[in-house]
Amino acid sequence: MTGRAMSGKPSLKLERELQRAGHRLVAGMDEVGRGALAGPVSVGVVVIDEGCRSAPVGVKDSKLLSPQMRQRLVPKIRRWATAYAVGHASPGEIDRYGIMVALRFAGTRALASLSVIPDLIILDGNYDWLTDPGRVGLLGLLEGGPGSRLDASHAADVPVVPCCPIRTLVKADMSCSSVAAASVLAKVERDAIMVDLAAQVPDYAWELNKGYSAPEHFAALESHGASVYHRRSWHLPGLGGAADLDRFPAPGMGVPGDPVMHDGAMRTECEGQQ
Repeated sequence: MTGRAMSGKPSLKLERELQRAGHRLVAGMDEVGRGALAGPVSVGVVVIDEGCRSAPVGVKDSKLLSPQMRQRLVPKIRRWATAYAVGHASPGEIDRYGIMVALRFAGTRALASLSVIPDLIILDGNYDWLTDPGRVGLLGLLEGGPGSRLDASHAADVPVVPCCPIRTLVKADMSCSSVAAASVLAKVERDAIMVDLAAQVPDYAWELNKGYSAPEHFAALESHGASVYHRRSWHLPGLGGAADLDRFPAPGMGVPGDPVMHDGAMRTECEGQQ
């Protein structure tokens, strides 16, 4: 089911409509980092029930908030929500499976971390990237068939979670408080990961640009090439196309391995886990 966002600041109008229709636990879900050149893609989820009052003052799409305001909102969102979580997919997974499958990995990890099972998920955008196509329709009836577990042998660390109805909504982070709150949690957690990684790989100024396109990031790519934390299959600026994997070492070729742990957390050379 797909819809269009309502105008005005975020509210619980849609969430309440869905709860009146029988979906007691409604989750809002949003991603951050899809367009970055480096680092994970991250997905936040916030679940509310009928007892949750209006969202904390100031909650809106994370892109519209200053870093300081996002940080201040995190503990308020955690106290307000029935349940919440953030999941990640690594640059290596993005390169191996593509950004849409990586989004599904991150969203699935977030759902698996929840203490409750949502009755319905509001997904920002007009495309359902969360539902594994191998678990629905005809493919879902073929146990062990191609795609029946999203070829899960390729990603054994991705948990299996119960299928859940999805409601896609364009610009849901602008109209639904649960989705806006999820975007804040995901943004704060991913930013912290990039700041930690910047201490290990300082050339790219990730503490400033968080792995996104920026002049200093482009200049560093041209001077130093791609790091293990870059999305090396992408057409990275300054490299004349997709990263030359013969020139820039890949995981398993003398550099740290895939920077995603089995729980979706990031790993660095020195500290082991972030």
